[in-house]
Amino acid sequence: MAAKTDQLLIVVSILEGRHFPKNPRLSLMVQASFDGEQLATDPVEHREQPQFSTELAWELDRRTLHQHRLQRTPIKLQCFAIDSVSRRRESVGYIVLDLRSVQEVKQEPRWYPLLSSKYTKQRPALLLSMLLEKDTKPSEPSPDRFKAKKAPPRQGSPAVTDLLPEQLEATLIPDQGYHQVGPADLCSDMFVLSVTVAFATKLEQLIPSTMKLSAEGSEFFFYYSLLSNDITSEPFHNLLSPDFEPERASVRIRSSKQILQAFLSQQPGLEIHLCCGNHSLGSTDVSLSALSNVSVDLETKAATVEGAFILVPPKRIKQTLPALPADLQPTVGVAVTLRREEVKPQVHTPGKRKPPASSSPAPPLPPASSHTESEAESLLEELRHREDLAGEAGNVTPAAEGAASSVSVSAPKVSIPSSAHHFCFSWTSAASGTSFFGSAAPIMTNPPVELQRNTEVSLPQSYCAFDFAALPQQLQDTFLRVPLVVEVWHRDSTCRDQLIGRASVQLSHLLRSEKSPVMASTGEEGWRQTHQDRIPVVTSHPAEKVAELSYVATLEDLGLVRAREVIVSDSSQVRQECNKPANLAPLDPTVAPRDTLEYRTALELELWKEEQEDLFDDQLRKKELSHMQALAEEWRRRDREREALVKKKEVEYNVLEEQLQKTLSDLERREKQMAEAELETQRLQRELRAEHDLTQRELQESSRRLQQDFDHRAALERERVRLMEEERGRLLQQIADGESRYKQLEKEFQLYREQQNVRPEFRLQSEINLLTLEKVELERKLESTTKSKLHYKQQWGRALKELARFKQREQENAMTRLKKQQAELEAMRLRYLATEQKEAVQQDRQELDDIRNELNRLKQQEDRLGPTSSLSGPAPSLSGPAPSQTVNESADEHLARLLEERDTLLRTGVYTHEDRIIAELNRQIQEAMRDRNL
Repeated sequence: MAAKTDQLLIVVSILEGRHFPKNPRLSLMVQASFDGEQLATDPVEHREQPQFSTELAWELDRRTLHQHRLQRTPIKLQCFAIDSVSRRRESVGYIVLDLRSVQEVKQEPRWYPLLSSKYTKQRPALLLSMLLEKDTKPSEPSPDRFKAKKAPPRQGSPAVTDLLPEQLEATLIPDQGYHQVGPADLCSDMFVLSVTVAFATKLEQLIPSTMKLSAEGSEFFFYYSLLSNDITSEPFHNLLSPDFEPERASVRIRSSKQILQAFLSQQPGLEIHLCCGNHSLGSTDVSLSALSNVSVDLETKAATVEGAFILVPPKRIKQTLPALPADLQPTVGVAVTLRREEVKPQVHTPGKRKPPASSSPAPPLPPASSHTESEAESLLEELRHREDLAGEAGNVTPAAEGAASSVSVSAPKVSIPSSAHHFCFSWTSAASGTSFFGSAAPIMTNPPVELQRNTEVSLPQSYCAFDFAALPQQLQDTFLRVPLVVEVWHRDSTCRDQLIGRASVQLSHLLRSEKSPVMASTGEEGWRQTHQDRIPVVTSHPAEKVAELSYVATLEDLGLVRAREVIVSDSSQVRQECNKPANLAPLDPTVAPRDTLEYRTALELELWKEEQEDLFDDQLRKKELSHMQALAEEWRRRDREREALVKKKEVEYNVLEEQLQKTLSDLERREKQMAEAELETQRLQRELRAEHDLTQRELQESSRRLQQDFDHRAALERERVRLMEEERGRLLQQIADGESRYKQLEKEFQLYREQQNVRPEFRLQSEINLLTLEKVELERKLESTTKSKLHYKQQWGRALKELARFKQREQENAMTRLKKQQAELEAMRLRYLATEQKEAVQQDRQELDDIRNELNRLKQQEDRLGPTSSLSGPAPSLSGPAPSQTVNESADEHLARLLEERDTLLRTGVYTHEDRIIAELNRQIQEAMRDRNL
């Protein structure tokens, strides 16, 4: 089984620590948390350099890793000190690791100091290393899925990706027109990597308010680099409504699926810049990690990354821009597609942007089951095709010789496919703005009507119809995907027109309506669909309902289009007459002048001239209308620019106004505080001045008193000095006398020492000193031995406790075995008693049978002897005891045996009166005594 190259392991190695205080009562443990999952090391000794030597790992794929890097998800390591007795843990400090610094290349471990550390005297730190590894384990889940383990060696040939270098590169093959990724012998498939920039919104938010949006000569374009090929889009001038066609840049890559996915997983994100000249106004990063997903089968599908990505301005511009809400963020629509090349296209230089003209050959499309590249691009291609069918101008072709027509020979022709149908769409309501069917002229109701609250009015001239040719599938797709937008405007003579709101009409309801047959002018049968509805008119910001619009929409299918080429004229009505051959005849005087051929020819010539004049006038009016529409469109564009600038400046002014209000409130608060502080300062100055005057007077008075006191003290000191001088002379005389006495005593002491040295007491004193030293050494050894004894005593106590637990456990086991044996003995005894009782019952039955037999025999004898013998005397006595006596003796023996057995069991000390066997014996004893009494 091949390894999953998109599955990764984030491995954090916690090696050791330093600068921890030694505490034998505590232990250290490090707990790591990432994305809601927590892993922890085993507790280690709390010493100066604890040794953890543990690896903690989290499993995730590349897409999730990229999302965590974009969101800057941290890895938090928290160190705890655990009390070995109470098992209470206390946080020592924590470390936050940046996920963006994790690389697939092994790095040297580094020391990370603990933040918010409990130990303030020292600065504890942990030695850590981080590594991003490919998860090579099988796909089956295992209980230890979060532990980083090496995959077992695989049997057989190595995988293709194992033979590749660590860093793959795309090499351009100029003569073949493609890039090659990987070794040539392993690359047999051709792929197409396409990047489409489809649309952009809110680009004006990237421009500071001090810069003009429509500066002369300023062109904006998108730039990105695709496999070292610089790609730029077609320039556009309007940031408010960027008018550029979606462009797709494609490169052909020769590789294999595994190698290409490994190559894309190594590539950074695709950076797309909005540029103006040589300056980048904003950029976005499109991740390519989804293209390397092994779950996508490139044999039948295409891997796609698409969406609207937020453009981030550079730091120098971002500092000058205010914070924007989510709905005002500038975005660009991008679609990146990777697919297998089905049909070999024409060879072209890789990375070169294709022209946007519709006449260029379209690239090969992916299968129907693959992902679509972009809704904007598909819509653009559909609109182009529909415009080509409905009336796009083509090459100018002159009319054929001998043909006479009312249409100018410079009129363009449009080719219509043979499978196209003639459709007629009619609409009854109000519409303003660009038509849904490709016409640039606005279709409006006229004249304006007054609309009052809670009233309903009819809009004059609200009916319009469109005849066009299209394929049925194109018509259905367009009606299902593109709504018809109706705008409601307010017109006033004192100001310019204002947009009230918009209503979005879903034409899919029209397709689901009931079809009714209709007869076309050509005699073919068609069908008609009609839908009537009432829709709300909603404002833009904020979205509020201001009115309701009632409309009726009709779609007629008039069958296939007969003509294959349609001549498009600028006139509102197009007429075409076939040229009939003119047979000139001699003038007949009997014929009226109006009936002659010359008169008819002159009349047709005059009519043709008038028609040409009308056509010329219509062309002039249409040119004037087009110029007026261009001016109106330019005016509306500039008005939108001004409106956007006003909105943007209004947002900025609101932010500045809030800041100004906050600043003014701060200034008022500070001014009030300053006024209060000034009053407090004046009060303090008055108090300090009064206190200073009082202190000055007190100082003067105290100075006078101190002066008098010092004068008195000086007199006393002078008298004391005189007395001290006298005392000094007396003491000097005493010192001289003492020195003479000291010298005399010293001589006597020296003599005494010499006498003492020759005595035995001196030697004894020396021996006493040696014995004292030995005593101190022995006491030190005794203390050490006592400590060792205490330690061994503690160990012996632990051993005794362990032995006691073993004894208790053995006693419990012995009691369990004893109870089991007692239960077995009790069961055996009960079986024995049952057997014995059964035998006693059988014996009693046997005795009863004997007695019954004896009675029967006696009865028979009595019957034979007759009544005389019975009256003659008492019955002869039977040999042996009476039956009742025999039964009583047997009951007494049984009762004695039960009593003896119960007393024997009680004397063993194992059984008590509450045991079941003793209770059973008591019951049997009571029954035996009751039977005996009977």
